[in-house]
Amino acid sequence: MRNTFYSCFFLLLAITLKAQITYSNEDSLIFNEKLVELKVLQLSANTHHTATIGSTFLGTPYMEKTLEIGDKETLVVNFRGLDCTTFVENTLAFSLLLKAPEQDFNAFARILKTIRYRDGNLKGYPSRLHYFTDWIRNNNEKGIVKDITSDLGGVDVQKPINFMGTHRNLYPFLANDKNFETMLEVESQLAEESLCVLPQSEIQSQEHNIKDGDIIALATSIEGLDVTHTGYAITVNKRIHLLHASSSGEVTITKEPLVEYLKKIKSNTGIIVARPL
Repeated sequence: MRNTFYSCFFLLLAITLKAQITYSNEDSLIFNEKLVELKVLQLSANTHHTATIGSTFLGTPYMEKTLEIGDKETLVVNFRGLDCTTFVENTLAFSLLLKAPEQDFNAFARILKTIRYRDGNLKGYPSRLHYFTDWIRNNNEKGIVKDITSDLGGVDVQKPINFMGTHRNLYPFLANDKNFETMLEVESQLAEESLCVLPQSEIQSQEHNIKDGDIIALATSIEGLDVTHTGYAITVNKRIHLLHASSSGEVTITKEPLVEYLKKIKSNTGIIVARPL
Protein backbone atom coordinates (compact mmCIF):
# COMPACT_ATOMS: atom_id res chain seq x y z
CA MET A 1 0.00 0.00 0.00
CA ARG A 2 2.81 2.40 0.99
CA ASN A 3 4.75 1.63 -2.21
CA THR A 4 1.63 2.18 -4.28
CA PHE A 5 1.11 5.58 -2.64
CA TYR A 6 4.65 6.73 -3.38
CA SER A 7 4.50 5.42 -6.95
CA CYS A 8 1.33 7.43 -7.56
CA PHE A 9 2.82 10.48 -5.84
CA PHE A 10 5.97 10.56 -7.97
CA LEU A 11 3.96 9.82 -11.12
CA LEU A 12 1.81 12.86 -10.30
CA LEU A 13 4.94 14.97 -9.81
CA ALA A 14 6.28 13.84 -13.20
CA ILE A 15 2.99 14.63 -14.94
CA THR A 16 2.81 18.05 -13.25
CA LEU A 17 6.38 18.91 -14.25
CA LYS A 18 5.83 17.83 -17.86
CA ALA A 19 2.78 20.11 -18.07
CA GLN A 20 4.99 23.03 -17.00
CA ILE A 21 7.73 22.43 -19.60
CA THR A 22 7.99 24.08 -23.01
CA TYR A 23 10.44 22.47 -25.44
CA SER A 24 10.64 21.10 -28.98
CA ASN A 25 11.51 17.67 -30.35
CA GLU A 26 14.76 19.20 -31.57
CA ASP A 27 15.61 20.27 -28.01
CA SER A 28 15.01 16.70 -26.84
CA LEU A 29 17.36 15.35 -29.53
CA ILE A 30 20.02 17.95 -28.71
CA PHE A 31 19.76 16.99 -25.04
CA ASN A 32 20.43 13.33 -25.83
CA GLU A 33 23.37 14.23 -28.08
CA LYS A 34 24.80 16.57 -25.43
CA LEU A 35 24.53 13.94 -22.73
CA VAL A 36 26.40 11.40 -24.89
CA GLU A 37 29.04 14.02 -25.69
CA LEU A 38 29.56 14.83 -22.01
CA LYS A 39 29.74 11.18 -20.95
CA VAL A 40 32.47 10.59 -23.54
CA LEU A 41 34.51 13.28 -21.76
CA GLN A 42 34.37 11.15 -18.57
CA LEU A 43 34.27 14.16 -16.25
CA SER A 44 34.93 13.27 -12.61
CA ALA A 45 32.04 13.72 -10.20
CA ASN A 46 34.05 15.25 -7.35
CA THR A 47 34.50 18.69 -8.91
CA HIS A 48 32.63 21.09 -11.16
CA HIS A 49 33.34 21.23 -14.90
CA THR A 50 31.26 24.20 -15.98
CA ALA A 51 33.98 25.67 -18.21
CA THR A 52 34.43 22.33 -20.01
CA ILE A 53 30.68 21.76 -20.32
CA GLY A 54 30.09 25.36 -21.38
CA SER A 55 32.72 25.01 -24.09
CA THR A 56 30.63 22.27 -25.72
CA PHE A 57 28.06 24.99 -26.50
CA LEU A 58 30.58 27.07 -28.50
CA GLY A 59 28.98 28.26 -31.73
CA THR A 60 25.40 27.94 -30.46
CA PRO A 61 23.47 30.97 -31.78
CA TYR A 62 22.63 33.82 -29.45
CA MET A 63 18.89 34.24 -29.02
CA GLU A 64 17.32 36.88 -26.80
CA LYS A 65 14.08 36.56 -24.84
CA THR A 66 14.11 32.76 -25.10
CA LEU A 67 11.99 32.47 -21.96
CA GLU A 68 9.28 34.94 -22.97
CA ILE A 69 6.95 32.41 -24.59
CA GLY A 70 3.15 32.25 -24.53
CA ASP A 71 0.98 33.95 -21.94
CA LYS A 72 1.86 31.76 -18.96
CA GLU A 73 5.20 31.11 -17.28
CA THR A 74 6.55 27.64 -18.08
CA LEU A 75 9.95 26.00 -17.74
CA VAL A 76 11.44 26.71 -21.16
CA VAL A 77 14.15 24.29 -22.28
CA ASN A 78 15.84 25.62 -25.40
CA PHE A 79 19.24 24.41 -26.61
CA ARG A 80 18.83 25.84 -30.13
CA GLY A 81 19.51 29.41 -29.06
CA LEU A 82 20.88 30.83 -25.79
CA ASP A 83 21.09 34.20 -24.10
CA CYS A 84 23.74 34.87 -21.46
CA THR A 85 21.61 33.71 -18.54
CA THR A 86 20.16 30.57 -20.14
CA PHE A 87 23.68 29.63 -21.24
CA VAL A 88 24.85 29.80 -17.61
CA GLU A 89 21.78 27.94 -16.37
CA ASN A 90 21.88 25.10 -18.92
CA THR A 91 25.60 24.60 -18.41
CA LEU A 92 25.20 24.50 -14.63
CA ALA A 93 22.22 22.13 -14.93
CA PHE A 94 24.26 19.68 -17.05
CA SER A 95 27.07 19.88 -14.49
CA LEU A 96 24.66 18.88 -11.73
CA LEU A 97 22.95 16.26 -13.89
CA LEU A 98 26.22 14.36 -14.34
CA LYS A 99 26.32 13.88 -10.56
CA ALA A 100 22.65 12.88 -10.27
CA PRO A 101 21.36 9.29 -9.93
CA GLU A 102 18.95 9.84 -12.83
CA GLN A 103 20.23 11.44 -16.01
CA ASP A 104 17.26 11.71 -18.33
CA PHE A 105 15.48 14.76 -19.74
CA ASN A 106 13.00 14.97 -16.85
CA ALA A 107 15.83 14.92 -14.32
CA PHE A 108 17.52 17.75 -16.24
CA ALA A 109 14.26 19.73 -16.23
CA ARG A 110 13.91 19.33 -12.46
CA ILE A 111 17.45 20.61 -11.93
CA LEU A 112 16.93 23.53 -14.31
CA LYS A 113 13.72 24.48 -12.49
CA THR A 114 15.55 24.41 -9.17
CA ILE A 115 18.21 26.76 -10.54
CA ARG A 116 15.93 29.18 -12.39
CA TYR A 117 13.18 29.79 -9.85
CA ARG A 118 13.11 31.25 -6.35
CA ASP A 119 13.58 28.38 -3.90
CA GLY A 120 13.12 26.01 -6.86
CA ASN A 121 9.38 26.68 -7.07
CA LEU A 122 7.75 27.65 -10.37
CA LYS A 123 4.85 29.84 -9.26
CA GLY A 124 4.33 32.17 -12.19
CA TYR A 125 6.46 34.83 -13.87
CA PRO A 126 7.59 36.67 -10.70
CA SER A 127 9.00 33.43 -9.23
CA ARG A 128 11.71 33.43 -11.90
CA LEU A 129 14.99 34.90 -10.63
CA HIS A 130 15.06 37.81 -13.08
CA TYR A 131 17.81 39.87 -11.43
CA PHE A 132 21.11 38.04 -11.52
CA THR A 133 22.23 39.12 -8.05
CA ASP A 134 18.95 37.63 -6.80
CA TRP A 135 19.77 34.52 -8.85
CA ILE A 136 23.19 34.25 -7.20
CA ARG A 137 21.85 34.93 -3.70
CA ASN A 138 19.06 32.35 -3.99
CA ASN A 139 21.28 29.67 -5.53
CA ASN A 140 23.84 30.40 -2.82
CA GLU A 141 21.12 29.61 -0.26
CA LYS A 142 20.28 26.39 -2.13
CA GLY A 143 23.92 25.28 -1.92
CA ILE A 144 24.33 25.26 -5.71
CA VAL A 145 26.85 28.12 -5.91
CA LYS A 146 28.87 30.18 -3.46
CA ASP A 147 29.22 33.95 -3.84
CA ILE A 148 32.97 34.51 -3.40
CA THR A 149 33.01 38.21 -4.35
CA SER A 150 33.63 39.29 -0.77
CA ASP A 151 36.51 36.80 -0.46
CA LEU A 152 38.10 38.40 -3.51
CA GLY A 153 37.99 41.85 -1.92
CA GLY A 154 34.58 42.98 -3.15
CA VAL A 155 32.95 46.05 -1.63
CA ASP A 156 29.31 46.53 -0.63
CA VAL A 157 27.27 48.81 -2.86
CA GLN A 158 23.86 50.25 -1.98
CA LYS A 159 21.75 50.58 -5.10
CA PRO A 160 18.00 50.33 -5.73
CA ILE A 161 17.26 47.45 -8.12
CA ASN A 162 14.00 48.39 -9.85
CA PHE A 163 14.60 48.39 -13.60
CA MET A 164 11.68 46.08 -14.36
CA GLY A 165 9.28 48.10 -12.27
CA THR A 166 10.33 51.36 -13.92
CA HIS A 167 10.41 49.88 -17.46
CA ARG A 168 7.21 47.85 -17.43
CA ASN A 169 6.68 48.27 -21.18
CA LEU A 170 9.82 46.25 -21.95
CA TYR A 171 8.45 43.08 -20.34
CA PRO A 172 5.33 41.57 -21.97
CA PHE A 173 4.45 39.48 -18.91
CA LEU A 174 4.27 42.66 -16.82
CA ALA A 175 1.21 43.76 -18.78
CA ASN A 176 -0.56 41.50 -16.29
CA ASP A 177 -1.30 43.66 -13.24
CA LYS A 178 -0.80 40.80 -10.78
CA ASN A 179 2.63 40.00 -12.24
CA PHE A 180 3.58 43.67 -12.11
CA GLU A 181 2.47 44.16 -8.52
CA THR A 182 4.31 41.02 -7.41
CA MET A 183 7.50 42.13 -9.17
CA LEU A 184 7.29 45.46 -7.34
CA GLU A 185 7.17 43.48 -4.09
CA VAL A 186 10.22 41.48 -5.17
CA GLU A 187 12.08 44.71 -5.97
CA SER A 188 11.17 46.21 -2.59
CA GLN A 189 12.71 43.15 -0.93
CA LEU A 190 15.83 43.45 -3.09
CA ALA A 191 16.16 47.06 -1.95
CA GLU A 192 16.98 45.73 1.52
CA GLU A 193 19.98 43.79 0.17
CA SER A 194 23.39 45.28 -0.57
CA LEU A 195 25.44 44.28 -3.60
CA CYS A 196 29.00 43.06 -3.19
CA VAL A 197 31.05 44.00 -6.25
CA LEU A 198 34.73 43.51 -7.05
CA PRO A 199 35.62 46.90 -8.59
CA GLN A 200 36.95 46.87 -12.12
CA SER A 201 40.23 48.41 -10.89
CA GLU A 202 40.83 45.46 -8.54
CA ILE A 203 40.08 42.56 -10.89
CA GLN A 204 43.58 42.12 -12.29
CA SER A 205 45.12 41.81 -8.81
CA GLN A 206 42.58 39.06 -8.00
CA GLU A 207 42.66 37.29 -11.35
CA HIS A 208 44.81 34.45 -9.97
CA ASN A 209 42.04 33.64 -7.45
CA ILE A 210 39.37 33.23 -10.12
CA LYS A 211 39.05 29.64 -11.31
CA ASP A 212 37.89 28.10 -14.56
CA GLY A 213 34.13 27.61 -14.35
CA ASP A 214 33.46 30.44 -11.91
CA ILE A 215 30.34 32.39 -12.87
CA ILE A 216 31.18 35.99 -13.73
CA ALA A 217 28.41 38.61 -13.58
CA LEU A 218 29.10 42.07 -14.97
CA ALA A 219 27.96 44.78 -12.55
CA THR A 220 26.71 48.02 -14.06
CA SER A 221 26.20 51.71 -13.36
CA ILE A 222 22.90 51.68 -15.30
CA GLU A 223 20.16 52.98 -13.00
CA GLY A 224 17.95 50.27 -11.54
CA LEU A 225 20.04 47.37 -12.87
CA ASP A 226 22.46 45.13 -11.00
CA VAL A 227 24.01 43.12 -13.84
CA THR A 228 24.06 43.46 -17.62
CA HIS A 229 25.76 40.23 -18.66
CA THR A 230 27.11 36.94 -17.36
CA GLY A 231 29.25 33.98 -18.37
CA TYR A 232 32.00 31.66 -17.13
CA ALA A 233 35.66 32.24 -16.38
CA ILE A 234 37.96 30.26 -18.65
CA THR A 235 41.75 30.28 -18.89
CA VAL A 236 43.40 31.07 -22.23
CA ASN A 237 47.18 31.45 -22.34
CA LYS A 238 47.32 31.76 -18.53
CA ARG A 239 44.80 34.63 -18.45
CA ILE A 240 41.14 34.61 -17.44
CA HIS A 241 38.77 35.21 -20.36
CA LEU A 242 34.97 35.14 -20.50
CA LEU A 243 33.08 32.18 -21.98
CA HIS A 244 29.63 33.57 -22.75
CA ALA A 245 26.63 33.78 -25.05
CA SER A 246 27.53 37.01 -26.80
CA SER A 247 24.83 39.28 -28.17
CA SER A 248 27.14 39.74 -31.16
CA GLY A 249 26.15 36.31 -32.42
CA GLU A 250 26.92 33.08 -30.54
CA VAL A 251 28.47 31.34 -27.57
CA THR A 252 32.12 32.33 -27.73
CA ILE A 253 35.24 33.17 -25.71
CA THR A 254 36.38 36.77 -25.54
CA LYS A 255 39.46 37.48 -27.64
CA GLU A 256 40.97 39.60 -24.91
CA PRO A 257 41.33 38.72 -21.22
CA LEU A 258 38.41 39.61 -18.94
CA VAL A 259 40.20 42.67 -17.51
CA GLU A 260 40.72 44.24 -20.95
CA TYR A 261 37.27 43.17 -22.15
CA LEU A 262 35.56 44.99 -19.27
CA LYS A 263 37.46 48.22 -19.87
CA LYS A 264 35.64 48.56 -23.20
CA ILE A 265 32.23 48.56 -21.48
CA LYS A 266 31.52 52.12 -20.33
CA SER A 267 28.81 51.18 -17.85
CA ASN A 268 30.78 48.37 -16.20
CA THR A 269 31.70 48.90 -12.56
CA GLY A 270 33.21 45.51 -11.80
CA ILE A 271 32.19 41.89 -11.38
CA ILE A 272 30.34 39.56 -9.05
CA VAL A 273 31.79 36.04 -8.84
CA ALA A 274 29.93 32.87 -7.88
CA ARG A 275 31.62 29.48 -7.69
CA PRO A 276 29.59 26.33 -8.53
CA LEU A 277 29.67 23.81 -5.69
